[in-house]
Amino acid sequence: MLIVFLSSGLFLGWSLGSNDAANVFGTAVGSKMVRFKTAAIVAAVFIVIGAVFAGSGAAHTLGKLGAVNAIGGSFMVALAAGITVFWMTRLKLPVSTSQAIVGAIIGWNFFSRSLTDYDALIKILLTWVLCPVLAAVTAAAIFSLFRIYMRHVKLNLFRVDSHTRIGLILVGAFGAYSLGANNIANVMGVFVPVAPFSGFEFLGFHFSSAQILFFIGSLTIGAGVITYSKKVMDTVGSSLMKISPVAAFVVVLAEAIVLFLFSSEALENWLVVHGLPAIPLVPVSSSQAVVGAVIGIGLVKGGKGIHFGVLGEIALGWVTTPVIAGIISFVSLFFLQNVFNQNVYEQMHYKIGDAVIRYIEQKGIPTQELAPFKNKNYYSAQEIQTILQEKTRLKNKEIVAIIRAANVQHFFVEKRIVESRIDKKWVGAERYRALKTLVGRSYAYKFQLLKDLASVSNSWKFKKKTPVNNLYNKQLRIKFEYVAHLLKKSNKKKI
Repeated sequence: MLIVFLSSGLFLGWSLGSNDAANVFGTAVGSKMVRFKTAAIVAAVFIVIGAVFAGSGAAHTLGKLGAVNAIGGSFMVALAAGITVFWMTRLKLPVSTSQAIVGAIIGWNFFSRSLTDYDALIKILLTWVLCPVLAAVTAAAIFSLFRIYMRHVKLNLFRVDSHTRIGLILVGAFGAYSLGANNIANVMGVFVPVAPFSGFEFLGFHFSSAQILFFIGSLTIGAGVITYSKKVMDTVGSSLMKISPVAAFVVVLAEAIVLFLFSSEALENWLVVHGLPAIPLVPVSSSQAVVGAVIGIGLVKGGKGIHFGVLGEIALGWVTTPVIAGIISFVSLFFLQNVFNQNVYEQMHYKIGDAVIRYIEQKGIPTQELAPFKNKNYYSAQEIQTILQEKTRLKNKEIVAIIRAANVQHFFVEKRIVESRIDKKWVGAERYRALKTLVGRSYAYKFQLLKDLASVSNSWKFKKKTPVNNLYNKQLRIKFEYVAHLLKKSNKKKI
């Protein structure tokens, strides 16, 4: 049954590979410098490596946008995005898989009446603007430097051709690694909250449940590259603008750099430690990056060779992709629930009890206006959000914090789950020991579970908010959410 639900994510992965591989090797294949077969094999291998070993950063941000809490819902969200991308691929348009999955998640949020994290959404939307601009600037700068270099270095045409071919394969491998690291969140991110796998060790490497998902998803991306990406490579490589082999090298390098910037946790850590502003780890559009890079080179050349008609078609695809994916997601969820009687989301329960009042007071949120809503039951985030917005003067950020705290989920620290499902090595030995001391206890709210864990061990305590501590807190939050998900009592009721 599991593989049936994962099949939509696998289809989305195949669609991503068939479409987005063009963004890695399209210009190389289009300029006839690299054979399609070579490009496909290199891309497939390095996409898998990037997804497994560096895919967690962007996946976390995507999960904040909307936590799909039932595997049936995850199935349909991924399928809606996959159908959208496949349709655009058939039209030979290099669309954004990132935009497709974001649109599909928001479609699920509306259907399930769940909260959409607008802070996370705004961050993602800003990157959709920043990504092509940054790629254009990067490509223009690198291309200009290459021009200066070529004027001062005497190389015959054969040597330039040989060096360019090798360079295209090397930066293509880097681009494929970055694509896997950044875009695996689009393929398997919605399945991470409901991942059924346990971690394991292999050849000295420890693989978490999320990495197992990422590996499976990355294999389908590689299959998409090999089986169906040639047509889109032709569009990117030659239709938007005729480019030289050197320009093709620059485009791939610029696109790879941009994807790497938005997916590398190691880079984020280094920037923060050195007091520099961190780049948000979000799944950005490789399509936007490569098109931006091509435009950047075109502008350096004066803009005369750019086919603005093709650019307009691509831009139209970017705008319509999230809308189409969101509509498909919403309608498909309705059919899956009502025609096939599948659970597409878990019924949520919200109650502002005494424990919630005390907790949010400690967070500095005013509670005087909450008396009329105390101990009342609400069964969707949108319901309680609308009431608090209409009846109180609380800020939106405060309302969101109250709703999250008031979510009654029921956690039970079961010995069997702790010993057989919790990934001890990934969570950490000290945190695992603290968790074992709570075996047999039950909790109504997530913050109560965290509070008891922190009272047993400081390893479960969040540190004061500073740029450096934020990295530690982010990792701790991921580990806690993983533990909480496994300890949450399953809701068997069909929605």
